[in-house]
Amino acid sequence: MDAAEALRGSGTDQGTGTIGPYLRRYGIYIFLISFLCVYYVSNGALMLGHYDLGWHLAAGDVIRQQGHVPLNDPWSFTAADKQWFNLSWLWDVIASVVFQYAGFGGIIFMVVASGAAIAFYLASLCLRYGASTASIGIAVFAACLLYPAFAAAPNIYLAASPNIATMLFAVLFYGECLKRSRWLLALPAVMVLWANLHGGFLLGFFVIGVFGGVALLRRDWADVRLFALVGAACLVATLVNPLGLGIYEGSAATLGHFVQAYITEWQSYYQNMEMPESIPGMVYVLLFAALELRFFKNACPVEARLLSWLFLVLGIYQFRYMSFFFLFSTLPLALHLDRLLAKRLDNFKVRNAMAAAGIMGVIALPVTYAQARSSFTLPHMISEQDARYLQTHLPKARLLNHWNAGGLLIFYTRGSVPLFVDGRAATAYPDSLLHDYFPLVAWEVDEAAWDAVIEKYRIDTVLWVKAHEQLRRFLIDKRGWKEEYAGNFESIYVKPRR
Repeated sequence: MDAAEALRGSGTDQGTGTIGPYLRRYGIYIFLISFLCVYYVSNGALMLGHYDLGWHLAAGDVIRQQGHVPLNDPWSFTAADKQWFNLSWLWDVIASVVFQYAGFGGIIFMVVASGAAIAFYLASLCLRYGASTASIGIAVFAACLLYPAFAAAPNIYLAASPNIATMLFAVLFYGECLKRSRWLLALPAVMVLWANLHGGFLLGFFVIGVFGGVALLRRDWADVRLFALVGAACLVATLVNPLGLGIYEGSAATLGHFVQAYITEWQSYYQNMEMPESIPGMVYVLLFAALELRFFKNACPVEARLLSWLFLVLGIYQFRYMSFFFLFSTLPLALHLDRLLAKRLDNFKVRNAMAAAGIMGVIALPVTYAQARSSFTLPHMISEQDARYLQTHLPKARLLNHWNAGGLLIFYTRGSVPLFVDGRAATAYPDSLLHDYFPLVAWEVDEAAWDAVIEKYRIDTVLWVKAHEQLRRFLIDKRGWKEEYAGNFESIYVKPRR
């Protein structure tokens, strides 16, 4: 007897203590969470491939050792007196503790648990609005497959980084504003956490503002007062952090800053498309738009539709917002699919099938974890061996490193070899340095820019991408440098002594 037959058997429905009714009731959750977790765990290596994970773990260690959030960068020689706005200090501490006691497997568990919570919440929201099991299964599964953006690594939004807090809390704010339950008044308490976990907390005000704006247009003064009160309380809640008002200065150092032009997640959707990996996402967008036009008069909360379209437009403009489109569009898509599928699928049979499949997913999850666990490590862009070479042979180097290697250097050397720059960008480094650095990342070597930086910062060692052949030819053939070390992905060039 297989799982589906067991669920259909008469014995499973008899008596209050039988398991069948509970499986059918929660089968949609078991199905979604188990299979999505299998998918997430199988992509665990990509989750850990976030280039900033190294410095986040190191920052958590520093905070735990010192007992406070440092206001100055301890790892570079270029930050000078620039204040370091660590907007993710709490996530760093949590990740540091988890890593100490559970290693990278624990970090993956933390990320996957957040993804499971998002899937659960979206499914419960769709059920609340009366969508059928089949429609919910399709909409939530599709959105939760797509929003992490694994095809566009390292621009991953369900990853071992503070981004996961923003993904989770954005969905929570969205859902509670839709439901207008008593838990809406608990959002300021959630905001205290969010503001200390990730700089994306500003998105919460945008969500509340959309709901308040719609209420204002409807002249629903009770809702206007409610969202105004919650928004004001959330604003006060953000000040419960070690930076005080500086949290907004730190956020402003990222939003609208010139450095965004050089960070791929801030670039357009077109610039981040990978073929054929991006085809499912484009199909989802086209399906959503078609169903929106087809069922324009469908009973769907206008705020959900408005947020979906707003973030679709924002996502096309800047890739990082596309993930929120997938999340916010889940409810409208489920309700639209319901119009197509309601008369064609038996909801009772779908529940049984999903419950049976969910059991198989639960069984597959530990097997998937066991197979994927060996790949749970930091990105191989720079290895521990590469870092040890720097520590052993070039401890006093004036090092110019590639941006993407900075976080890993911090993790491995903890400042024993001070670095030039890393992914913290304008939250830790002065604008003048960033203006000097970014002309260096072009594939075609700007010789004047390289010479200027080497002279200005007295650089005597360069750690750069090994595949950058033009740079090798410039430093070795034209400037007389030596390639002293070559790792799998990075090379170390040393300036000749005079």
